Amino acid sequence: MANIDRKNVERIIEAVGGKDNIEAATHCVTRLRFALVDESKVNSRALDENDLVKGQFSTQGQFQVVIGPGLVDQVYDEMLKITGGARASKDDVKTLASKKQNPLQRAIKTLADIFIPILPAIVMAGLLLGINNILTGPGIFYAGQSLIEVHPQWADVASIINLIASTAFAFLPVLIGWSAVRQFGGSPLLGIVLGLILVNPDLMSAYQYADAKLAGTVPVWNLFGFEVEKIGYQGQVLPVLVSAYLLAKIEGFLNKRVHDSIKLLIVAPVALLVTGFLAFIAVGPITFAIGNVLTSGLVGIFDSFAALGGLIYGGLYSLLVITGMHHTFLAVDIQLIGSQGGTFLWPMLALANIAQGAAALAMMFVAREQKAKGLAVTSSISAFLGVTEPAIFGVNVRHRYPFIFGMIGSGIAGVILAINNVLASSIGVGGIPGFLSIFPNQWGVFFLGMAIVLVVPFAGTLLYGKYRMAQAGPAMKDHQGVQGEAAVKLQEAPETQKAQDAQDAQDAQKEVAMLPIDIPAPLSGVIVPLSEVPDPAFAEKQMGPGIAIIPSEGKVYAPFDGTVAHLIKSKHALVLTDTNGIQILIHVGINTVSLKGDGFTAHVESGAAISKGQLLLEFDKERIEQAGLPVITPVIVPDGQDAVLKVDEYEGEAVQCKTPVMRVTLGAAGEETGT
Repeated sequence: MANIDRKNVERIIEAVGGKDNIEAATHCVTRLRFALVDESKVNSRALDENDLVKGQFSTQGQFQVVIGPGLVDQVYDEMLKITGGARASKDDVKTLASKKQNPLQRAIKTLADIFIPILPAIVMAGLLLGINNILTGPGIFYAGQSLIEVHPQWADVASIINLIASTAFAFLPVLIGWSAVRQFGGSPLLGIVLGLILVNPDLMSAYQYADAKLAGTVPVWNLFGFEVEKIGYQGQVLPVLVSAYLLAKIEGFLNKRVHDSIKLLIVAPVALLVTGFLAFIAVGPITFAIGNVLTSGLVGIFDSFAALGGLIYGGLYSLLVITGMHHTFLAVDIQLIGSQGGTFLWPMLALANIAQGAAALAMMFVAREQKAKGLAVTSSISAFLGVTEPAIFGVNVRHRYPFIFGMIGSGIAGVILAINNVLASSIGVGGIPGFLSIFPNQWGVFFLGMAIVLVVPFAGTLLYGKYRMAQAGPAMKDHQGVQGEAAVKLQEAPETQKAQDAQDAQDAQKEVAMLPIDIPAPLSGVIVPLSEVPDPAFAEKQMGPGIAIIPSEGKVYAPFDGTVAHLIKSKHALVLTDTNGIQILIHVGINTVSLKGDGFTAHVESGAAISKGQLLLEFDKERIEQAGLPVITPVIVPDGQDAVLKVDEYEGEAVQCKTPVMRVTLGAAGEETGT
C-alpha cells in the first residue's frame, strides 16, 4: 500500500475545525468517525478537494469522512501523530456523538432498541391469539355459535392456545424490563425481576382496576398512614419503562461506590428495594395515569377525525418503515391493547404491508429482465406474509412509482378501517395473515380494505409502468446487433466511409479486448442497488460502485479463488482479492462495527488463501437486528483500482457462489490502463 501524503491528513484535520474541535475520533473499515465540538466549523469544500477524501456526511451526531478500506487505517494513525490525540473506541465516539442528537432523535432510537428484541415474542403471541379468536369467535363457522360450542372437544385445545398466547401480554412488563434495563446499562436479570414485581399475583390486575375503582374495592397498602394502591401493571408500557431507567441508574450508582467484596449483598437488593418502592408509590400511579391520558387522547382524535387519521397513518406507514420509526409505534399498539382492549393502528399496518406487496407484484408484468421479474414475485410474497423490506427496498423505492401507488392504496384502506373502528386484539403477523389479529366480527370491513390494497397499488403500478414503457420506446440494440449493423455498413459504404468505419471497427476491437469478469454472490439473499443502503457512504457510492444484498442466511462465502486482503478486527467486514487482482469489500450490515465482533465468527484471517465456495464468515442476523442495526450487506469494488474500467450491476435473487452480482471490466494489457 502506498504511503499517504501527510499534508492531506493535515488538511483533513484543518477542514474538520482543527484538533481543538475534535472531541474524539475513531475509524472503521471505510471511514473516520468524529465527535466534534462544533460541526458548523467543518469546511466541506476543503474536504471535497482533498485527494484522500471520497465523501463526507453527518449522522446520529457523528461526522464521518469516507477514506476507503485499508487506507483509512494509515490516515487515522497519521492523524493521531499530528494531533497528539489518544485512540478512542467506537463506543467513546458514539457516546459523545449521541449528545449531539436532539431529544426526539434519542427517544425514538431508545424506544426502537428496547422493543425490537422482544418483537418475536409479541408477534408469536398475536398469531396464537388470532388462532384462538377463530376457535372461540361466534358466527365464523356456524351462525351465532363458535366452533368450540359446536365441537366441545376443541374447547381445551383453545384454552391451552389462549394460555400460551396471553402469557406474553400478561407478563409484558417482564419482557420490557429485561430489554429496557439492558438498554439503559443495567443488569438484564434485575430487569426481569422488576417486571415480575410489577405483575406479581398478589397485586390486583390492571385489567380489573377500572371496575374496582368504580366499586371502591381497590386494595391498598398503608405505609404509616399513607395509602398506596396495591395494583399491578399488566399490559402497561410507561410504568416499567420509567422504573427500568431508575433501576439501571441506581444499580450503576451503587456499582461505582460499593466495594467488590460486598456488591452481591448490597447492589441488587438495594436497587430493587428502592426502585420497587418508587414504582408503587410514585412512578406507577403517575405513568399509569399519563398512559391512559395519552391513549384516550389518541382514541379521541381518531374518533373525531377518523378519516384523516386513517389516511395519514395508513398512507404514510411505509415511509416510517424506511426511516425505522415504525418500531416506536409498537409501544403505542401495546398501550392501546392494554388500556382499550384493542388497537386500531395494527390493522392499517397489516394492509400497508399488503399494498407494498401488490405494487411489487405488478412490477413482474412491467420489468423486462427475468431476474427483475423473479425479484418482484419473491419480494411480493414476503410482503404478503408481513415482511416488506425486500419489496420496499428491492423493488418499490428503486422505481419510486410502485412505492407511491402502494401508499395511495394503503391510505384509502386506512380511511375505510378508521371510520369503521376496526380493531386488532393483539399484535400479530402483518400482511395477509394479519386478519387473525382482527376481531372476527370486523373481518368483513378488514377484507374490504384488503381488496383495496390489492387492487389499487397493483392496477396503478401496472398501468403507469406500461405507460412509461410505451413512452420510452424500443429498447436499445444489444452489442451484437450493433456490431452486425456496423459490418453491413462497412461493406456497402463508399471508400471514405469505409476508412472511418474501419477505425470504428478497430476501436470496437479494443472494447472487445477488455476483459469482463463476473463476480458471483458472496452470500444468498436479494440484490438491491446501493442507493437503498441507509448509509450515505455506500448509497452515494463514495467508496466505489457495487450492489447490496439483503441476506437470507448469516453466512459469507468466497465468491472466487484468491486471498483475504484484510479482515477487519471486529469481523464485520473483509476485503478479498481474486486471481485477476480485483478487490471487493463485503461489509455485513450497517454500523455493525459497534457490536465489536459480537455475533460474528470468522473462519479465515488476513492473508489467507481462499477457494471459491469456502465459508469465510458467519454472522447472527437476529443479534444484528436486535441491536437495531440494518443487516443489508454492501458488496463494492473500491475505487483506486487502475485496471478496473467499468462495473455493471445485476439485480434479482442472489445465490451464493452461483448467481453473478457484478460484472467487472478490466483493461487488456497495454490498452487504456497504461499497463
